[in-house]
Amino acid sequence: MAFDTFIVFTGVYPDKESAEADYELVKDLFGKAGLVDAYDAAIVERREDGKVKLGRKHETPTRAGGVLGGGVGLATGLVVALFPFAALGGGLLVGTAAGGAVLGAVAGHAAAGMSRSDLKELGEQLDAGQAGLVVVAVADMESRVREAMQRAEEVAQKELKVDQEALANDAGEAAGAG
Repeated sequence: MAFDTFIVFTGVYPDKESAEADYELVKDLFGKAGLVDAYDAAIVERREDGKVKLGRKHETPTRAGGVLGGGVGLATGLVVALFPFAALGGGLLVGTAAGGAVLGAVAGHAAAGMSRSDLKELGEQLDAGQAGLVVVAVADMESRVREAMQRAEEVAQKELKVDQEALANDAGEAAGAG
């Protein structure tokens, strides 16, 4: 098994607009560097009723979700692992059973690539704000991503190890099952 190491950044924001502004900075950062396939990002929003909703997202097209047409990347997988009902609120599971299975496979791999204590810490951190930004990036962009998340009240980072071949296989099996 060949594991790839990524860095997960979670930013806590006072509002959705601040998270979206930093989302754009992260997107521009990778676009200008010619590395649009080197990150995933997802915005999480806490609505007035307290429910968590998945907002805008960028999914790497070369990883399992994009290749299979599911549009699900590691950032979305982590959001779903931390807040399972965000998938329903964000309309992610309304398509096919296979789409839900692919989402489950990616969420499982994303969660398995981190320690339980790190997952718990990230979930509690995101739970504290009105909006959040989750970015999964290649390790060598670490300092630049942190700088781009300038509007965040708090930023945490953790290491994520993913066996991308196993992820692609599991997502492919899940897509075929639907």
